[in-house]
Amino acid sequence: MSTKAPAARRSGQGGAPGHLRAVLAIAVRELDSLFRLPVGWVAIALFCLLTGAWFGFRTIVPGQVATMRYFFGPAVWLLLPVAPAISMRLLSDEYRSGTIESLGATPVSDAAVVWGKYLGGVLFLVLLLLPTLAFPITLHFVTQPGPDLGPIAAGYLCLMLVGMLYLAVGTLASSLTSSQTLAFLATLIILVATMLFTVVLRGRIPPEYAPIARAVAVPDRVGDFAKGVIDTGHVVFFLASSVLFVTAASVATEARRWR
Repeated sequence: MSTKAPAARRSGQGGAPGHLRAVLAIAVRELDSLFRLPVGWVAIALFCLLTGAWFGFRTIVPGQVATMRYFFGPAVWLLLPVAPAISMRLLSDEYRSGTIESLGATPVSDAAVVWGKYLGGVLFLVLLLLPTLAFPITLHFVTQPGPDLGPIAAGYLCLMLVGMLYLAVGTLASSLTSSQTLAFLATLIILVATMLFTVVLRGRIPPEYAPIARAVAVPDRVGDFAKGVIDTGHVVFFLASSVLFVTAASVATEARRWR
């Protein structure tokens, strides 16, 4: 009885609606906590500073066609240090402070906890990208003719999908350690190594691994979005990869609890 009762409670109450409510409640709590700590404001300020500088020097160029294509590609690279800073504390902080145990005493499954925290990070990502909408608005007023809205919408969809994948990788790293520093470094190293393997070193890897490098190359997919091409294959890749990493984080959290 002692082993089955907690499992029954942790399966969630009220079925799917109750599970969804728990995820949303945890997401809102996580979003609020990100703004109560310096890391949230620093991440937004850092991203706005980097993207604003790039937009000013590379996108607004006299005589150049009005396009945000030169913004979206580098913005994916600029997310590399920002996304790990957001995700590093999602679960690591709960382990460090011991509050994960109090969550375990509630009728909320480990999957709901992990997905709720991940969703909180995604909501923060939306707020992170929101100030950059000033860039296409500025471009519209200072250029004639103005930029095409189709590629801009596709570019922002791309940034959201890439950011969600980065956060998913960070969520998995955060689920494996109680150290925020280690979670940050692990996420950053994984993302940078993947970029180097699929882009910079692609020509030097053995031919049999080239298809794998092309399949997971994020910049290649970003290039299509920046042109205004929304390929469903790219969308599925980002969403499926994000689900895979978050699910792995859920399994790691459950295993850690039983261990």
